[in-house]
Amino acid sequence: MKRIITISLVLFMGAIVFQGCRSLNPSVMLKTPKNYKYDEFPPSQPVQYKIAPNDALSFQIFSNDGAKLIDVTTISEGGMSGGNQQGAYLQNGGGLRYKVDFDGTVKMPLLGRVSLLGLTVRDAELFLEEKFASYYNKPFVLLDVTNRKVTIFPGNEGTAKVVPLQNANTTLIEGLALAGGISNSGKAYKIKLIRGDLKNPQVYLIDLSTIDGMKHADLVLQSNDIIYVEPKIRFSSEVMANILPYLTFVTTIILFVEFIKRP
Repeated sequence: MKRIITISLVLFMGAIVFQGCRSLNPSVMLKTPKNYKYDEFPPSQPVQYKIAPNDALSFQIFSNDGAKLIDVTTISEGGMSGGNQQGAYLQNGGGLRYKVDFDGTVKMPLLGRVSLLGLTVRDAELFLEEKFASYYNKPFVLLDVTNRKVTIFPGNEGTAKVVPLQNANTTLIEGLALAGGISNSGKAYKIKLIRGDLKNPQVYLIDLSTIDGMKHADLVLQSNDIIYVEPKIRFSSEVMANILPYLTFVTTIILFVEFIKRP
């Protein structure tokens, strides 16, 4: 019987290693190879955001360098009063909200479709002021991207959050704080910041477990960044549930073999 117990324990430990490697903490995402070469950190100065498809733009226009607000909700495409501008709607806080279409164009009052793709907010304001100068005296445009956001996985299953970037200079540490901080099961020394085209993204590895690692905590976030805090690997009831059937099966075979060996 001792022999059976010993063999069972050996097989049990083997099953743990084998099954654990395969299914332990299957919720771990965005894995990188062992020798993966992470990107070098970008310059510390903020990178100005450039308008992209599907952005939502808050738009206001004033005349006489800002002296009087122009009510664009009463402007039709022909420049006359009579109905709301198609494709725009009022938002809380004032102004109209316009969507950047898939081709980077926006349908604006009086101007029709204009391309703002790849322009910074400031460049877009200057561009629109120049265009509206044909209709208004010294136009003054206020533009803002209202749907800038980042996705944060704080290191615990089911707690991912999409965090709006209300401040253009929101830093990494501020973004993590807005998401509730790093969870107890998250690895503060293994934080991945994924940026850019997801088909060929830039991936930065950040260690916030030490004071020295805080030099990257002021990294300014960009719209659509993904912050992934890798969770700690731990045994779970799910893993044990996967192991026990193998152990039961092996133990049954051993008992059967020992039984048939008896005279």
